[in-house]
Amino acid sequence: MDIRTDIPLKSYTTMKLGGPARFMGEAQTPQDIATIYHNARPKNLPIFILGGGSNLIVRDEGYPGIVVRNLIKGFTVIEDTPQYTTFEIGAGENWDETVKRTVELHLTGIEALSAIPGTVGAAPVQNIGAYGQEVADSLISLQAYDSQEDRFVVLQNIDCGFSYRHSIFRGEAEGRYVITSVQLKLWKANPTPPFYKALEEYFALYSITLFTPEAIRDAVIQIRKDKLPDPTLQPNTGSFFKNAIIEKWQLEDLKPTYEDIPFYDLGNGTYKIPTGWLIERAGLKGKLLHGMRVHDKNCLVLINEAATGYSDLAAARDEIIATVRDTFRIMIEQEPLEIQ
Repeated sequence: MDIRTDIPLKSYTTMKLGGPARFMGEAQTPQDIATIYHNARPKNLPIFILGGGSNLIVRDEGYPGIVVRNLIKGFTVIEDTPQYTTFEIGAGENWDETVKRTVELHLTGIEALSAIPGTVGAAPVQNIGAYGQEVADSLISLQAYDSQEDRFVVLQNIDCGFSYRHSIFRGEAEGRYVITSVQLKLWKANPTPPFYKALEEYFALYSITLFTPEAIRDAVIQIRKDKLPDPTLQPNTGSFFKNAIIEKWQLEDLKPTYEDIPFYDLGNGTYKIPTGWLIERAGLKGKLLHGMRVHDKNCLVLINEAATGYSDLAAARDEIIATVRDTFRIMIEQEPLEIQ
């Protein structure tokens, strides 16, 4: 296994910012992961596992340890019944290519997660979700290397602590587990309405009445293409901010002033407010802040037009957060992880 030194991480992230990794290696198998940890421990080197770099922010100082690119492949049918199929998929597989393969098999469960960049192993970390689906809805279990106990383990769905854009892997167990594969259970059936509002509007616009996984995927790809910039052309991390979660009393306070405020009842006394709407109504749509452009089609997205370092990105982020806070008394949060 080759270990390279002084590798610029901006070349491996879609925001195109950040300093170098002291060391970088590639893991092709689960055992490669264990070997890297075994070699790093005596030297007290920290380790960071890198997927597709699409949900990652790197600071200017880079990373003082070993960055490991998780390239573990695999796409295996574990169980096949008349109702569903269960797959085991390597953590290094491309997420959207995986969605495409399952949709081509006419399976439902992750088709609304089409066109999300990144790897399969990264999907459970932040419990990726879009258009009414989350990876937690289909994930049965995952295999991972437990760096604390130096052994490979299986974690069931319930063990992962999934919630909105969150899991134990970016919470209490951050840095402990390295996901090597996931098991997804997908159904042999067509998705049924009601669908997420944007999908409903798309189907109505194009008079689509046959709802298949293929129809959902095609719609999602087109919707995302219309409102999300291509990171290969305009450096960005997709949604830079999580949607806001507020309590009922906050929503009631805002309604008299903002009668058009959109909200989604989460059913537990809390409501999700589209953060893109908050940023737009705060007057920041299309603004260039410290070299970062608030996307004029989707205010959740920050595009790196002229930022020269992490400090520019941080200044833009903090200004947006402060403006939304001062306008609505709502604190919004950054979605991408930051390498420490």
